[in-house]
This record gives sequence, C-alpha cells and structure tokens, in this order.
Amino acid sequence: MAELPQAVRGFWVTFRTMFKKVVTEQYPEDAAKFPPKPRFHGRHQLNRWSDGLEKCVGCELCAWACPADAILVEGASNTEEERFSPGERYGRVYQINYTRCIFCGLCIEACPTRALTMTNVFELADNNRADLIFEKKDLLAPMLPGMVAPPHAMVEGSTEQDYYANRIKGPGPVDQGVNP
Repeated sequence: MAELPQAVRGFWVTFRTMFKKVVTEQYPEDAAKFPPKPRFHGRHQLNRWSDGLEKCVGCELCAWACPADAILVEGASNTEEERFSPGERYGRVYQINYTRCIFCGLCIEACPTRALTMTNVFELADNNRADLIFEKKDLLAPMLPGMVAPPHAMVEGSTEQDYYANRIKGPGPVDQGVNP
C-alpha cells in the first residue's frame, strides 16, 4: 500500500475525531470537585507579622525579579510615630497587574522577608482591565483576632532582628500564606 499524502492523513484525523463525544467541564458548578493542588500558583498575598505589622519592607526585589514587569513597589521610610513594618522601610505603594502576571513565582523567591506568597485562589477573571490591577489593600492578608492595624510600634522589648528571626510573641500565626 502506497504512503498516503500528508493532506489526506490530516483529513483522516479530522474525520475520525468528528464523531467522538465532546468533553465539556461545567464550570463553575463542578469546580469544587477539582480543588487546586497545594503548590498551585494563584493570587498573591502580602503577609503580616503576628502583631499586625506588614512583612513587606519595600525593598523592591520582587519587582526587579518579575520577568513580566507586573509588580510596582514604592518604598517609604518608617518613623517612630508611624511604623508599618519592623524595618527602616515599608512598601507604601504595592501593585500587581494581573493582566501581565505569568504566575511564575520568581517574586516569591526574591522576597527576603517572605512577605509575598501565593494563595490557591485562581478565579481572577473580570470584564474590566483596571480591576485586574490589585493595590496593596487588595493584597494584604486579613487581620486576625488580636492583631492591631498598622501604623503602630513594634512589640515591646523587641527589635527588627527579633521579627526577622521569628522571635516575637503575638496572638496570631506568623504567616497567613496558604501554600507551605
């Protein structure tokens, strides 16, 4: 039997699959049946220390590591009257543009204080591009019971080194990240 021309073989594949049953997932009704895996890269989250101070020190390493240029960070200096993080600086402006983000996780690896983690939240669709630019208020982890909203002073008798070494005693867990 002679070899069939490429076009005929292509038509044969199309003809053969025309009569197979189409598999359609009923989303979002059946989405609960398939939860994401524990290491799934979803929406980002800015974590807090157990007393409510922010972990982000405004170093901008996450923005530098982002290959899609989806992160904007503007750091500012803490003062004793207005302290948002235990270090000298904090992230005054923090934005992630999810129309650009490729969910690679390089920003997570670059963060020296583990301020930025990724959750398992994957539903980010919207009909407006402007709503896919998440601001700091959208990214911050929720306040847990016993936490105090910044700005406020560090835990009495502690230094910023105590925070970074996880030696502070506070009411909440140290990291609210969903992924280990």
